[in-house]
Amino acid sequence: MYQAPLPQEYASLTPEQARERIIAAKKALGSRVVILGHHYQRDEIIEHADYRGDSFKLAKDANKHPEAEYIVFCGVHFMAESADILTPDHMKVILPNLAAGCSMADMANLFQVRAAWRQLEETIPNSTIVPITYINSAANLKAFVGERGGTVCTSTNAPKAVEWALERGEKVLFFPDQHLGRNTGAKLGYDPDKDMCVWDPFKPLGGNTPEKLRESKFILWKGHCSVHQRFTVEQVERARREHPGVNVIVHPECPIEVVRLADYVGSTEFIINTITAAEPNTTWAVGTEINLVNRVAKEQTDKKVFCLDPMICPCSTMYRIHPSFLCWALENLVAGTPVNVIEVPPKVKHFAKLALDRMLTIV
Repeated sequence: MYQAPLPQEYASLTPEQARERIIAAKKALGSRVVILGHHYQRDEIIEHADYRGDSFKLAKDANKHPEAEYIVFCGVHFMAESADILTPDHMKVILPNLAAGCSMADMANLFQVRAAWRQLEETIPNSTIVPITYINSAANLKAFVGERGGTVCTSTNAPKAVEWALERGEKVLFFPDQHLGRNTGAKLGYDPDKDMCVWDPFKPLGGNTPEKLRESKFILWKGHCSVHQRFTVEQVERARREHPGVNVIVHPECPIEVVRLADYVGSTEFIINTITAAEPNTTWAVGTEINLVNRVAKEQTDKKVFCLDPMICPCSTMYRIHPSFLCWALENLVAGTPVNVIEVPPKVKHFAKLALDRMLTIV
């Protein structure tokens, strides 16, 4: 989405000026506002968050203060949409920078998914396909899934979601992240080569033959997380050479070759909780976004924690929530002129909520 440039007053703020004005605006708003901060945000944002977590946890945290008028979601667009869907109508959800999107979520749009669904219905008409969309997707895709009897999943409940779907159909269309779908299927005992195929939205039949579509249990969308796809087998092998006894823990959005070599695999919440609960003086090589890794390293000083990829960049879209944007959004709330309000259309909200409610029951 398009975000207009910040007024010069905010663009020219020093870090300390922005910090002081955020604190003042938050104090002025009091219980009227709740600030949510995703784990991948920079520390200068996280320090102002009332709650921090992954997208699933924050979507639930948004409901903890029904008396609040505003949710300021320091994350990306699909997260703010989910918060709008799951919170009462009187609460307004604010995204400080509309340019904060998600490259993975953008790899599947409604037009492409509808086209894929139509081709699948025509090619394998006697197969019952249940769609699953990862929570990292646009509201209209959650609605698409909700309307067709499918569900949303998270990196935590993806195995349960797939089992749920395969109790209701013969096949799963899983989007937009192929790696989470592949790792989930493999965890459940399915063969990535025999039981899965990848759907490329830019090719007829997704680049598959009708026979391959008929024999596949999993039709995986050709999408990925630009951060997690950077982790490699070589990085894991180097970590083990240079740090004997190291524990390797990675996110399931990583390629399957990396996941197979890891000692632990799980969501950002799982990664944080596992390292926090670990014995002192243990060493952890982590395959996820660098802001989260650095924050865990600073907080868990009795352990050695480092990123598998020393050259990795922060999640570039998360990084667009700069303190100046947060200051601008909060001061406009103080002035009574809300900016960047995220409103999901009623019909989309209805079916997306069906899918999200199914997700919340699959544990």
